Amino acid sequence: MGGELVVINSGWQSIDVKESSSPDSSILINTTRDSESSLNPTVSGHQAPPIFISSSSFFASLFLFILVPHRLFSKFTGDRILYIYIYIWYRRLKAVKMEHLVEVEPGRGAADGCPSAGPVYRSAFAKDGFPPAVSGIESCWDVFRLSVEKYPGNRMLGRREIVDGKAGKYVWMTYKEVYDVVMKVGASIRSCGVGQGGRCGIYGANCPEWVISMEACNAHGIYCVPLYDTLGAGAVEFIICHAEIEVAFVEEKKIVEVLKTFPNSTKFLKTIVSFGKVTHEQKEEVEKFGLAIYSWDEFLLLGNDQQFDLPINQKTDICTIMYTSGTTGDPKGVMISNESITTLISGVVRLLDCVNEQLSEKDVYISYLPLAHIFDRVIEEMFIFCGASIGFWRGDVKLLVEDIGELKPTIFCAVPRVLDRIFTGLQDKISSGGLLKSTLFNLGFKYKLYNMTKGAKHEEAAKIVDKIVFNKVKQGLGGNVRLILSGAAPLATHVEEFLRVVTCAHVLQGYGLTESCAGTFVSLPNELSMLGTVGPPVPNVDVRLESVPEMGYDALAAVPRGEICVRGKTLFSGYYKRDDLTKEVMIDGWFHTGDVGEWQQNGSLKIIDRKKNIFKLSQGEYVAVENLENIYGLVPDIDSIWIYGNSFESFLVAILNPNKQALERWAEANGVTGDFEALCQDPKAKEYFIGELAKIGKSKKLKGFEFIKAVHLDPVPFDMDRDLLTPTYKKKRPQLLKYYKSVIDELYKSTK
Repeated sequence: MGGELVVINSGWQSIDVKESSSPDSSILINTTRDSESSLNPTVSGHQAPPIFISSSSFFASLFLFILVPHRLFSKFTGDRILYIYIYIWYRRLKAVKMEHLVEVEPGRGAADGCPSAGPVYRSAFAKDGFPPAVSGIESCWDVFRLSVEKYPGNRMLGRREIVDGKAGKYVWMTYKEVYDVVMKVGASIRSCGVGQGGRCGIYGANCPEWVISMEACNAHGIYCVPLYDTLGAGAVEFIICHAEIEVAFVEEKKIVEVLKTFPNSTKFLKTIVSFGKVTHEQKEEVEKFGLAIYSWDEFLLLGNDQQFDLPINQKTDICTIMYTSGTTGDPKGVMISNESITTLISGVVRLLDCVNEQLSEKDVYISYLPLAHIFDRVIEEMFIFCGASIGFWRGDVKLLVEDIGELKPTIFCAVPRVLDRIFTGLQDKISSGGLLKSTLFNLGFKYKLYNMTKGAKHEEAAKIVDKIVFNKVKQGLGGNVRLILSGAAPLATHVEEFLRVVTCAHVLQGYGLTESCAGTFVSLPNELSMLGTVGPPVPNVDVRLESVPEMGYDALAAVPRGEICVRGKTLFSGYYKRDDLTKEVMIDGWFHTGDVGEWQQNGSLKIIDRKKNIFKLSQGEYVAVENLENIYGLVPDIDSIWIYGNSFESFLVAILNPNKQALERWAEANGVTGDFEALCQDPKAKEYFIGELAKIGKSKKLKGFEFIKAVHLDPVPFDMDRDLLTPTYKKKRPQLLKYYKSVIDELYKSTK
């Protein structure tokens, strides 16, 4: 929105007008209910939405009011005359829209048991309509096929060559070479009796064989069903049986995990294909159950003497079933259609064109985030669409930086945990680099950040500082990265700000779910005001907020807050075999994400809470736990925090993962001895963290019942090995409670 937002809190008895000194400032008229009058402006008998009007228009209306004889409104008080007159005029005046957004439908009040909802917005980049589908592309197979025709000799898939046990340079397959192998794999799948509408599973770390198997499924209209590399045999067995997978492509070292699903999975599974070799023992074990198992090279020859016509793939056909890990219960199979992915591609192309950051065939991507997740899947579809190059890591996080240095990617996608590690590593290097280097770095950081806050583009904010100070950071990411995209979970604001300055690249934060085909929101380049937000919508969806009264979130308030709801062709086609769950989240064409967002003045969205993560304390107070974790997570000495409240207790407790370096620095400064584990048990350390939590609680004006009264310091970070996190690093709250039950009980007992 242009200028500073000015709010009018108005009612029948008074009206408080405030205006900014900025000449292009705006006024927000926020109408409120008065139960004693029928003249209060409402929508469907409920509170009307806030209206943004320009200050100049407002005061023009006020001037005209002075000229109107008061006797026309003699039955009302002067205050009421003013209010009614302003209301009549603001309905006639053009609303000042939020920057980067266009309103396509007005908000609505609560009715028939449904909560109120704010206006429907879409990206300003789609003000004249959503971008049309790319000509000739109806399916994911078309995306790949057309790129093979346009860029046959371009490098497509690369992996590092291993010579004498050492990793060398990247060795590449061209688009045409990949296509030839895809056709062989597709023929072999068909020779196993699996055709259009069948299901093939893919289980393993990212590699060329993963993408080749996926494209073979796309070619023949077969559902590609990823099996999570980070899940145990229980989930793998569930997905194989639930999706009725007939052929499974498996990373060589993961074959043993598939064998653990026997005999239950053998009801459906008929063929296993290794990405590498197969041992004699594995072949014997599989054949006991009447299944076939092939090495990669063997499978390529299986369909050599057979010819299969490619089916016609429709845009509404399902191309993949992606199982979400979920925080409770069994995984849900999210059905993604060809249209969902091709629509997303069109929207992202429009977005990148509008911000002048187009992808091209010269771009290079490092593939390390799991292809089993929608985030990486759609990113790689985008690169294939552009005829660009995808290089794969070696599957070891300790070797990722080395792989990046060799590949020199131009685009780097990450989850916050990866970026947190980069941030921590850089901070450690700065603090250990000596006084001169750290001073130079800090001065350079402040100088560049100051210029960026004044509107300078990052590449122009401090060119000399970039060359002298920040070039080493840039080279650490290969030297060519121009765009860093963070997704899957919230990125801490201080980390985002730091990386925007020092990496010499755009650092953007996005938001989306498997059900929305990943990309739904993304922040914009050179918009520092979008720090801590996920930006405006991508130009292929409509978005609105829906009020959550039980949590106090009002989508029609002066600062609109509510559950994020999405509408558009990128949405999923439903949960596989779970129509009941589909109906819970898809209502009148709107997907209800369960996440709570807050619109910002610049048209970006901030994720502030999770709808279902609320509980009631014994005194009857409701606690929105994710919001509190976001606030307490601002304490720099804490790596992670899980907050718990028992409905039979009146206060909150928490489990903390303290930052090791920070705790050791505190111990040294306070004369406390012991290793990291011993320090976590020290009562003084616990008191210190409770004090730090209280400080941030007071600064954020939290209520008394929202303060944490007792903590447990766990030196071992929350992890997937103990089933405490999902593969996208979201907390599994029921599992956390089960794991820490005795600790929680003791915290409550010792604090009373």
